[in-house]
Amino acid sequence: MSTPSKRSEGARRRSAAPRARIDFRIPGLLRSYTNGAERITLDVASEQPPPRLDDALAALDARCPGLRFRIIDEHARIRPHIKLFVDGTQARDLASPLPASAEVIIVGALSGG
Repeated sequence: MSTPSKRSEGARRRSAAPRARIDFRIPGLLRSYTNGAERITLDVASEQPPPRLDDALAALDARCPGLRFRIIDEHARIRPHIKLFVDGTQARDLASPLPASAEVIIVGALSGG
């Protein structure tokens, strides 16, 4: 009788974790972090169902290091000059749950004088 390896147990846990497929739209001012990509699509897993906006941003930062800090401040709040929209509705809370498939649009404010 064989026992499952730790590796197969970990793979099973990852596959059982709640997932969401997120299509990020990246504004021009942040594309230097994405090698110029306007869209990035990621499968996002979460320990707690359903995946949250913060989980999606963490996955985006894993793919594009440094990008999350341009969106979220050191107090874990969305920066004042950034707006996030999930399927067309503005998200104000990083704990916002995400549907199984969603579009997250990142909008950076323009200012000048």
